[in-house]
Amino acid sequence: MSEAEQIKIDLRGVTKSFGKVRVLDNLDLSVPTGKSLVVIGGSGTGKSVMIKCILGLLTPDAGSILIDGQESVGRNPNVRIEFMKKFGMLFQGAALFDSLKIWENVAFGLIHGHGMDKKEAREIAIAKIMAVGLKVDVANLYPAELSGGMQKRVGLARAVAASPEIIFFDEPTTGLDPIMADVINDLIVEQVQGLGATALSITHDMGSVRKIADYVAMIYNGRIIWKGTVDELDHSGNEYVEQFIHGRADGPITRRLV
Repeated sequence: MSEAEQIKIDLRGVTKSFGKVRVLDNLDLSVPTGKSLVVIGGSGTGKSVMIKCILGLLTPDAGSILIDGQESVGRNPNVRIEFMKKFGMLFQGAALFDSLKIWENVAFGLIHGHGMDKKEAREIAIAKIMAVGLKVDVANLYPAELSGGMQKRVGLARAVAASPEIIFFDEPTTGLDPIMADVINDLIVEQVQGLGATALSITHDMGSVRKIADYVAMIYNGRIIWKGTVDELDHSGNEYVEQFIHGRADGPITRRLV
């Protein structure tokens, strides 16, 4: 990351434990404005906990999380709401509301988070549904009537509906076949670049990493052990990164079978 780049998200010394288990251990990470950073790492290394701390769903035991240079940890609810208005989120399983129509899912944040009237919110929702490659008539269906790939598209439409400044992607291609995964990756790039948004993603899918990332960071034992540009990934010189990106059983990262 060049010194000239403005930092949108800045984590400094973030620590989080659950009982005696320290999940995040003095973690430092910055995401430049308008760039896409992908965090890789194995299961249980702290990726999801890190994002939950940024979103305010979890409170760190120690450390600082700056959004646009402003401290977000420990702020009162009204300030937190203002931070949340900057965010969009694509959840791992799409996380759609089963009882709501597709357009209502996409418009949920517009109506309940931004106070927009339903007519205007519906118009925006339909535009976003079409922007992710779905037909207009999908708007009046329910999530159970859609395939997994279509649900993921709806989740992306909802994530970008309010034109957020920051978008989080949690394992965006999990459960998709390789072709649909690549379609979703292309849509992510298109939507993020179209909005000029800052993106922070977590994934195991190296195809996604290479498609959507400007920068890559690897987390291990609750700390960032390497970060660089996506072009530097294959020449990191880090044995943990090398083992992970090539999916090798042998290396410093060990997996115990229970």
